Amino acid sequence: MSDSTQVSQKQSFFSAMRSHPASVGESYFGHMRFALRFAGLLFAAAGAALVHAVLPALFERTASQMIRRLYAMIETRH
Repeated sequence: MSDSTQVSQKQSFFSAMRSHPASVGESYFGHMRFALRFAGLLFAAAGAALVHAVLPALFERTASQMIRRLYAMIETRH
């Protein structure tokens, strides 16, 4: 691979890193903050579902309520 091809690929990668957040009206770091928060909430929902799988009396609706809230968060962004 030539140096010019590597440079072109790097520019394309970094361009994509900026264009996606911009497409949803966010800066790179704003998008990162939202995505990390969203991932954390998904992990929390997964944890509630895991506990519920073992102990059905606990967290009966927690995971499904969290998923509905996460869906609403995504829908209101676009």
